[in-house]
Amino acid sequence: MFRKQKMRKEFDHRLIDLMGIIKKQWDQKSNMCRLSYEENDELQYQMRLAKAKYIFLFQEAKKRKISIKDQ
Repeated sequence: MFRKQKMRKEFDHRLIDLMGIIKKQWDQKSNMCRLSYEENDELQYQMRLAKAKYIFLFQEAKKRKISIKDQ
C-alpha cells in the first residue's frame, strides 16, 4: 500500500514538472508568433501542439486531483 502511494506521489511530481516545461515551451512559441513579422505555419503548428500538450496534462492533473500547493 505504501509503495503505491509513494509511486503515485513520484509520478504526480513528474507530471507537475512536465507541465511547467510544456507551459514554458507554449509561452515561448506564442511569444515568437506574436513578435514575428510574417506568419509562419510551422511556428503556428508548434505553438498549437504545445498548447494541446499543456491542456492534456492539465486535464490529467485535474483528473488526479493534483494541486501545486500539495507539492
